[in-house]
Amino acid sequence: MKIVLIGAGSAQFGLGMLGDIFMSPVLAGAEIDLVDINAENLAKVHSMARSYIEANSLPFTVRATTDRKEALPGADFVINSIEVGNRFELWNQDWSIPLQYGINQVYGENGGAGGLFHALRITPPILDICGDIAELCPDAYIFNYSNPMTAITTTVLRKYPGLHFIGLCHEIASLQRYLPPILGVPFEALETRAAGLNHFSVLVSARYKDSGRDAYPDIMARAPAFFEKTIGYSDIWEYILATGNIPRTEGATGLPDIGRTESSHAWADRGLFRVIMERFHLLPITSDSHLGEYIPWASEVADTKGILDFYTLYQGSLTLLKPEIKKETEERVVPIIEGILTDSGYEEAAVNILNEGFIPDLPASVAVEVPAKIGAKGPAGVAFPDYPKGFGALLRNYTGVYDLTAEAIIHGSRDLAIQALLVNPVVNSCERIPKLVDVMIERQKQWLGYLV
Repeated sequence: MKIVLIGAGSAQFGLGMLGDIFMSPVLAGAEIDLVDINAENLAKVHSMARSYIEANSLPFTVRATTDRKEALPGADFVINSIEVGNRFELWNQDWSIPLQYGINQVYGENGGAGGLFHALRITPPILDICGDIAELCPDAYIFNYSNPMTAITTTVLRKYPGLHFIGLCHEIASLQRYLPPILGVPFEALETRAAGLNHFSVLVSARYKDSGRDAYPDIMARAPAFFEKTIGYSDIWEYILATGNIPRTEGATGLPDIGRTESSHAWADRGLFRVIMERFHLLPITSDSHLGEYIPWASEVADTKGILDFYTLYQGSLTLLKPEIKKETEERVVPIIEGILTDSGYEEAAVNILNEGFIPDLPASVAVEVPAKIGAKGPAGVAFPDYPKGFGALLRNYTGVYDLTAEAIIHGSRDLAIQALLVNPVVNSCERIPKLVDVMIERQKQWLGYLV
């Protein structure tokens, strides 16, 4: 068996993924090929991997190369997590420049104008990778962790419809953090399903396994009190600045263990989140920084300070992380691979795949995030014939953006990129949009110069 990790020079991704693979008895004996264009970082990860294998007498072999065409032949599974250029410098441009042209976006990674430019920049290199996979190992399963997830998945499967390309995101794990303290039961005692678009998804159903009783009324009744005392990104960042320590992910109550039990402000980082609960009667999967990128009135209610602190915390915490291979399973891709190899039939909580009627009100040509049964033929998505109409309408408002984004990338079209902005629900400007696109092409010419 051969597993290829593309972007493995990132210690966070490469070492984290290796730790999970090393813990899997199903994957024992696999050859793992590490690929990255940064030879120095790649060499560090490779050296740590070899030392770990030797120290723990593990049945794996690991190789490293900067040439993916050397690594891909014979691959069974390819796991991709790449970025291009200086991640935060470009991200700042995605966020700040559209603001100068009158686009009131609350964040700039996945949706809105910033998300469009991010997609236009990062998707072509991923298409190049997928082109090599189509040639060298066309039957391999490809798991993508790069963002913007929906734009990438939609574009890849439009250009290469025969590939087994699956997008994975960590946001679904929020349910495991929040629901046990809200309901007072272990997560294993619940049967939950969430669906939507990536970073724009809600809990659709929840039941108690022992009785089959609907748990959603209890969630809606108890969640407000829980989120009133939720620790926010502002609190966590202040704690790091004061102590120099990164807090544990969660404490005994399910909240970040930073020595405090209440936030400095209610509904930390979740002003928009709260409105979705109150007006649409649904529990979102993620917080304002992601939800707000897709909704035109988000800036009116979103927690702007919390979003800014999240960005600062995220950027700062990466410099504090200690590169290491951990003996714990965190990435959901390993259970999925095991499920394919063993034909287990287990239900994975969230995969990003093309919408084959899973959410009927959304177009088939755009990727959706839904649960899936995992077997020998890969993920089989779960359908939601009664998907909530109100939130479905919000999703539908944005699917046209992804459709045009994919077309702009595939055809290298500046005009289609402009159209993708003009149909974007968070854009309320017209005359200045072509100039904005030209400025971004000029500033990011190395990556956007293909748009003509």
